[in-house]
Amino acid sequence: MSEELKLTILKKLDSEGSIEDTTAAFKGVSEEVVLGALKSLESQEKVAYVTLTTEFWTIEAEGKDQLENGSYEARIFEAVPAGSQGIAIKDLEAKFGKVAKLGQGKCLANKWVKKDGDSLVRIADSIVDQVKAGLETVHATGTHPSKDTIKDLKRRKLIKANKTVSYAVSKGAQFSTELKKQATDLTMEMMQSGAWKSAEFKKFNFKSLGVNPNGGKLHPLMKVREEFRQVFFETGFEEMPTNNFVESSFWNFDALFVPQQHAARDLQDTFYLKDPAVASSLPDFWKTVKDVHEKGGYGSIGYRYPWSEDEAKRLVLRTHTTAVSAHMLNKLAQGPYRPAKYFSIDRVYRNETVDATHLAEFHQVEGVIADKNMSLGSLIAFLDMFFKKMGMSDLRFKPTYNPYTEPSMEIFSYHEGLGKWLELGNSGMFRPEMLRSLGLEEGVQVAGFGLSLERPTMFKYDVSNIRELLGHEVDLGMIARNPACRLDKKMGREALQRSEAVDEI
Repeated sequence: MSEELKLTILKKLDSEGSIEDTTAAFKGVSEEVVLGALKSLESQEKVAYVTLTTEFWTIEAEGKDQLENGSYEARIFEAVPAGSQGIAIKDLEAKFGKVAKLGQGKCLANKWVKKDGDSLVRIADSIVDQVKAGLETVHATGTHPSKDTIKDLKRRKLIKANKTVSYAVSKGAQFSTELKKQATDLTMEMMQSGAWKSAEFKKFNFKSLGVNPNGGKLHPLMKVREEFRQVFFETGFEEMPTNNFVESSFWNFDALFVPQQHAARDLQDTFYLKDPAVASSLPDFWKTVKDVHEKGGYGSIGYRYPWSEDEAKRLVLRTHTTAVSAHMLNKLAQGPYRPAKYFSIDRVYRNETVDATHLAEFHQVEGVIADKNMSLGSLIAFLDMFFKKMGMSDLRFKPTYNPYTEPSMEIFSYHEGLGKWLELGNSGMFRPEMLRSLGLEEGVQVAGFGLSLERPTMFKYDVSNIRELLGHEVDLGMIARNPACRLDKKMGREALQRSEAVDEI
């Protein structure tokens, strides 16, 4: 159809010299198809065209009623008898319904009738129904010479504006009735054969807008993760390498002073590897860790059980990023003393039952601070500053138990929208049994804290089921639509609850 239409346009131009209106010249062909053919011919400079826009008016359903039966006001006027007796308004309403009220108002405004108590009485002897006359003109011609009439009919929603688009076409600079297939690319074959010399190339339109690429989008977890990273960097932390997802039980548990009979090491809580099942070796200081577990040391009596090297070699999917912290603290101990701040944000694995708030894998945010004279008070002061950067200023700390920190604290923040305290994470001072075994000198204390990445993400993006955030049930549209995360601003469920609280007030 397109090629045939192009040839038809060229032949018509060749015979007639120009086309004044494509709508009249090509009846039955949509203007979209005509425009496509004209643009193609214009790109070859065979034709030139200008757009013709014609406005016309059509009569709406209410207008058709008044075109056939007269305007509402004319109907009311005709229903009012001549003389001083008039007609009761209630009789008009009974006869004409809602039309009575509309027509009555216009009659009074036009001073055709007047009120006499509960009746209407004629003032004028006769009238001209200008509304009906205007509609007849619009119906016959598609327009009206009086702009005021058009404005009035449009205001009363009796007519509707319409537009038709057509084109006036003339010959272009390269006009001919022959259509050549234009090449879009200069190919190797054309270069070799010399065909490029006689080929006609399609011109490039450098002003046209390309299609917006459907690029990748950051997952909400990655947006929140980046916000956390920036907070850590602002406070002087160094990011730890976290690409070691498989750890020996030694690094995941034993080096942290977690006893080998601890419940966290059971099969129902930890994923153990089947092949390979064990590490090939343990670090040089494994005997120090063994002695601390069995006999104690550094002020501790230990756990007093027979420590097993084979158990320590078992490979696991890391259950926390604290295993990475242990590696970094051991590495720190190899050089001369220096204060250090480390952080990590990455995946960890737990053998847990999957439900709306738990998965077998999740992301852990962890920070450790190593310095001489580091104390629990120093940790609390830092956490207060750290969480303020995320918009959480009202904190509480509750004593708790962790195998590798003492004292240990759970961190809570008061949420105004929910009206209750929410648990943020865990924290504490690493035990000397762990630190001295890793090689850190006396006087160096290490504070640590951690929280999940999923919980603040679910809250920020108003996700109630964690399986909608990770896994096969994730809505990719949700990932593309969601905005960047601002930890220091109210958004998602927080903003909604804040709005509801204001409405209640």
